[in-house]
Amino acid sequence: MLSIGQQFPHFNLKAVSGLDATTAFSDVHNKTYEGKWLVVFFYPKDFTFVCPTEIKGFGDLNKDFKDRDTQVLAVSTDSEFVHLAWKQSHKDLKDLPFPMVSDINRSLTQALGIADATEGVAQRATFIVDPGNVIRFAMVTDMNVGRNPAEVLRVLDALQTDELCPCNWKKGEDTL
Repeated sequence: MLSIGQQFPHFNLKAVSGLDATTAFSDVHNKTYEGKWLVVFFYPKDFTFVCPTEIKGFGDLNKDFKDRDTQVLAVSTDSEFVHLAWKQSHKDLKDLPFPMVSDINRSLTQALGIADATEGVAQRATFIVDPGNVIRFAMVTDMNVGRNPAEVLRVLDALQTDELCPCNWKKGEDTL
């Protein structure tokens, strides 16, 4: 698995950003969000149970991520058409404020080293990538355990201080 200090792989993938099939699809790639921080979180499959709780959790904090000049991307190995169908049918995903990205050919999942050997899907991985395309945070949890978007935001805040931050540090507190 790629980790801290390594370059985030180049990608060019299809994304879903709306509900109307005629306008929902777009291409996203490294240059799309050039100069921004990225939070890229991978989830195993659409139409599952843990995944929508995480996606909604990141959606609820999207304004906070935007305030930090950060783009959130949700990625799975499902197609953009499956993403659209799920988004249209799940009440918590209809107003999702960030793209759902399709890595159907698993190019990004494999480049990052997060393909689950048993299931063949992306593991539940999260990356924070700085504006220089360097991975600054990487985490993978068990397929059955959802992550904490507020903790990802806290780590982003700490990284953006460019200071030493103690355990459980929160934005606005003194750094070391």
